[in-house]
Amino acid sequence: MPKSKTYDEFVEKFKPKKTTDDCYTPPAIYEAVKNWAVKEYGLEGKEVVRPFYPGGDYESYDYPADCVVIDNPPFSILTKIVNYYIEKEVKFFLFAPQLTLFSSRSGSFIVTDSKIIYENGAEVRTSFITNMDKYKIRSAEELRLAIIKAQEVEEKPSLPKYEYPHHVITSARLAKLVNRGLEFFFGDKDVSFTRSLDSQRPLKKALFGAGFLISEQRALEQRALEQRALEQRALEQRAREQRAREQRAREQEQRIYWELSDREKEIIKNLG
Repeated sequence: MPKSKTYDEFVEKFKPKKTTDDCYTPPAIYEAVKNWAVKEYGLEGKEVVRPFYPGGDYESYDYPADCVVIDNPPFSILTKIVNYYIEKEVKFFLFAPQLTLFSSRSGSFIVTDSKIIYENGAEVRTSFITNMDKYKIRSAEELRLAIIKAQEVEEKPSLPKYEYPHHVITSARLAKLVNRGLEFFFGDKDVSFTRSLDSQRPLKKALFGAGFLISEQRALEQRALEQRALEQRALEQRAREQRAREQRAREQEQRIYWELSDREKEIIKNLG
């Protein structure tokens, strides 16, 4: 391994990469999209199929007569898929990446700009393409709200957050200090090991990863360090906000306005 490569860079090469083709849809979100499409396009009683699964071949899939495809296809070949379904006269309602939604000229575009966190952890702004809508481009507020509600259902319930007196130190608590560059030192006589507090034992609770009790004096020092960590965090947040403002200002300066040509203006005159 070349000396210029760090261990982290070396390990990173072997990690599986998240791609938009691996975006498997969380069940609650899929059901919300399917239910909206069924209601919107009068698909009650029609067979809904999902030909896109690991190892599947949508072109060899046995499509039942008068079925409808409601699925999340590989985004990298979305245009090819859309053209195939239109050619074969298969009804479809497909997930599509918002930023490249218009890359496929065929079909109708349902713009929701829904932030969907897929099962592989990838977060993709998502809209939809179909051949069942009477409009070429439209919004769908009811669908957008349904996805938001479904996403809330998919989120795992938050675990209770335990708080401890400053006389208790855990590895997680100290990690917040070291990440702010704050130093601390505890000798053997400063600490007493414990796996749980007396108040936790009746409830069969414990310190995650165990911890230590520290003296009154060291607890005061610990509180002061944690206060410094909070102040540093606030300063870093303000610095990030300032950098974001400066970045937006630079982007504003770099914007380029593209004028319409005479040819395009003639096209516009004849639209509608």
